[in-house]
Formats: sequence, C-alpha cells, structure tokens
Amino acid sequence: MKQLIIVRHAKSYWGNIELSDHDRPIKKAGIDRTKKVVEFFKRNEIFPEHILSSSALRAIQTASLISNGINYDENKIEKRKSLYLTDEESIFDEICSVSNSVNSLMLVAHNPTLTYFVNFFVDPKLDNLPTTGAVCIEFKTNSWENIVDAKFKVKFVVFPRML
Repeated sequence: MKQLIIVRHAKSYWGNIELSDHDRPIKKAGIDRTKKVVEFFKRNEIFPEHILSSSALRAIQTASLISNGINYDENKIEKRKSLYLTDEESIFDEICSVSNSVNSLMLVAHNPTLTYFVNFFVDPKLDNLPTTGAVCIEFKTNSWENIVDAKFKVKFVVFPRML
C-alpha cells in the first residue's frame, strides 16, 4: 500500500513586486490556515515518511510548517526545482522516482498542476485545489511506478475553510 498526500502551498505574499514568483513567501493568513491543516493531519494520524517540495519559497515554507507540526525532521524535506512550474506528467515522474521503501509520501507544490493532478483521482472533480488544500490517496500497490494502474481510494480531501 502506498499513501500519497498532495498539498498546495499556503497563501503567498504579493506585496513586494521586486520579488520573483519563485521567491514569494507565505503570508500570515497562509501560516494560520496551514496550522489548521496540520492539526487535521495530527488528529487523523497523517505522518508521511518522506516530503517532496517544490523549490519555490512558499512551498518550502509550507512544507516546513507541516513538518514542524507533525514532528518530521525539516532538514529531510527534499526540495526539487522540477516541481515548480511543471505539468501533471512531471508530477507522476517525480512520484515514481521515490524509493519503494517509502510507503507514505507528501508532495507540496503549485496550481494549476496540482488541481489537474488530483482530478485524475477525485470524484467529483475539483474546480480548484485551494491554498493549503490537501488530498490523500491510497494506492493498492507496493511500487510508486505502478500507481497509474493501481486500484486506489481517496482517503480525504480537506481545505482550511472546512476546518
């Protein structure tokens, strides 16, 4: 069994036009909303063995908030530039590259790609995966490479406004 937790980064700060998109931080509202999702993870015992994050600052900060909240070593967050400005096929490629010794994986990245990605699995489809929205999918397989063809179950879809 493989468990995949997809998280969109927290609400970001747009107040400094001199910052590149890649370097935008999260804002206070994003921090507060992420803390709600962290509490949901703890209540539901969602403790990934590995976290992959986009290299964008807002994604790294979101992954760090989550890791600190669930007692995951922040230094073990794997940052990948390939998760920034990517497509769904590349998301699948990144997931398939994870060691099969990892059974529970969290991926923190961006829209619109994450909405398109989770819509391969959720029903009804999402119009938009909001900031710090999370989707957990469990796959009946022992290999990340086989998730495309594996039977799966959506364990939860949660948004901060639901909490």
